Formats: sequence, structure tokens, C-alpha cells
Amino acid sequence: MSNKQIIYTTPPAPAIDPSLGTGTFRLNTLPIPKDVPTDKLLVRVHYLSLDPAMRQWLTAKRSYIAPVEQGAIMRGQSIAQVLAVGSGLSSKYSKGDWVVASSGWQEYAVVSAKEAEKITVPAGGRPTDAMSVLGMTGLTAYFGMVEIAQVKKGDTVVVSGAAGATGMVAGQIARIKGAKRVVGLAGTKDKCDFLVRELGFDSAINYKDADWRKQLKLATPEYIDVFFDNTGGDILDACLARAATNSRFAICGAISQYNAAKPQGPASFMSVISQRITMKGFIVFDHVKQFPAALKELGSWLAEGKLKRKEHIVPGGLEAAPQGLVDLYAGANTGKMMVEVAPVSEALAVKAKL
Repeated sequence: MSNKQIIYTTPPAPAIDPSLGTGTFRLNTLPIPKDVPTDKLLVRVHYLSLDPAMRQWLTAKRSYIAPVEQGAIMRGQSIAQVLAVGSGLSSKYSKGDWVVASSGWQEYAVVSAKEAEKITVPAGGRPTDAMSVLGMTGLTAYFGMVEIAQVKKGDTVVVSGAAGATGMVAGQIARIKGAKRVVGLAGTKDKCDFLVRELGFDSAINYKDADWRKQLKLATPEYIDVFFDNTGGDILDACLARAATNSRFAICGAISQYNAAKPQGPASFMSVISQRITMKGFIVFDHVKQFPAALKELGSWLAEGKLKRKEHIVPGGLEAAPQGLVDLYAGANTGKMMVEVAPVSEALAVKAKL
């Protein structure tokens, strides 16, 4: 049996070229390792996470994480199943366990215990939640909204990229914490309808509408107390212009600018002074010591039905990952985007099923 890998070869210029072989990545095939070191696990990848930050991982020189080196397997997390356990880890892992693995973009991976976290499924949950609402996605939304934006009862909250994996959780947390008004921005009517009808947002604005700025003004009659930003660009600029005095802006991402040759900064920056805005970027790993408590609270909200999730599964195996990543930046997804590398029907019939 063989192991397919996707290797990062050519820096984006500035956009990612998804063509395998002639673009940003190439496909590599190696035999599956037969011998597993005593301190390692052999895992099979079933669902591969696609994340907006991946574009920055390819070229950022000064960031919270080193860039992926050219010639290396593309970095990424996955929902994977343990196929073999090194003798030194037999007391912690068993064949058939499901884990969140730092596997990279490949079908099989040999990982250390630090690179594989066993999945515990709470009531009302499922294993894939560990890569979305109960994983880095949910944690990012939680700390951005609770710790950075310090959302409180009575706030008017606006979330950009609100139908994405992080944005939809952030908006729901604002509602749970007592926000008076929760407004989302998304890129299609269907996404906007989903935010209002399924997730309980008070209103949702399609930023592709010609009059979206007017809609934002009407949706925030008392201005914006909290802005959770996933997009940057024009939306950040418009929200700065609508900011309430002493408002808090949690800057999570800038997906609208990741593939821009010359990223756009906010023209309404003077509002930061006149309205005394607190504007702070954050990284989820800054709060790692608080992960257990946050996951407990997120899990309880999920079990109680207060928190809903949605997944966008990309079919086609590992080879679908590069195009899936390009589609992520184009806004193709509603909810957490994952590539199905191997169907669940091929999983070992050991332990809990997905």
C-alpha cells in the first residue's frame, strides 16, 4: 500500500495555484511505513482541515508560526484513526482510537504523542467536532469573543465572515452571552438566511449587495460595541466608521487580503482615536492554559442545543485539498471546511465510529 502526500513547492504569486504538479503543490507517493517507532503512532487521515491561516503559513516571515518550507509536506490538522501504536505509547493509545493529528496533507502519517490528541466525544457531539466547534475553530471564536472583545449583555455585535467556521460560532457565543443585537456579514443570500433562521442572528448582510453599507447602518442603529473580524478590507473599514465609543474590535483574520498583492489597510482609522476603540489582534494559542475550561463550556452549550454547528465536506480524496483551499478563500463554504481523504466506511471497526 502507498501513501499519497501533497508537497509545497512554489510560493503563491500572490494567489494559490491549485494545479498539482505545475502549481503551488505537487503530489508525491511513498510506501506506508511498516515499522512504527516506540514513541510514535501510525494514523490514517480521514478528514483534513482547511483553514484561512494556511495562506499565511506559505509565505509569512514574521508570524506566530514558522512558514512551511518549500519541499515539505503541507501543514495541516486532521481527524485520523490510529492504525498502529509504538510500544512506548501502548498505555495511552489503542488501535482504532480517533485522534486530532498534526498529520499534514497526506493519507497516512507517523506522529508523536504531542501531535495526536485523543478525541473524547461529549453528549450530543461527534468526532469531527474536535476539528470545528470543539476544536481550534470553536476555541478561536470563544477567546476572541469572550477574552478579547469582552462581549457583555446589551452589546451590539457584528461578525464578518459570519457563515464561516469561526464566525458562526463567534456570533452564537455573543448571543449566549446576552448581546442585544447580533449582525453577521456573509457573501450569499443563502448564507445570510442560514445565519438568521438557523443560528439566531438578528440580521445578516450580503456584502456583495450594492447597498450593503446602508444595510449595515440600518442594522446597527446604536452603533457597534463589538466587532469580530475575519475578513479585513472594506468591511473592517465600514465597521470602524460605525464603531460606538469604547467599542472593542477583535481582529481574528483578514481573509479578504490574504491573496492581495498589496493588502488594504483601513481608511477609517481615525475613528480609533475619536471613538476610543480598542483594536486587538489575537492568536488562539495565547490561551492554551485555558483550553480545558473553554472546551467544557463549549461542550455544555453544544449538548444543551445553545450552540449549533455546520460542516462543509469536500469530496475527492487528498487531491481535492488544493482546490478546496482556493474555494475557501472564494467563500464556497458554510461552516467548517474539511476534505474527506478517506470515507468512514473504510475505518477500522474498532472503538466508536464517526
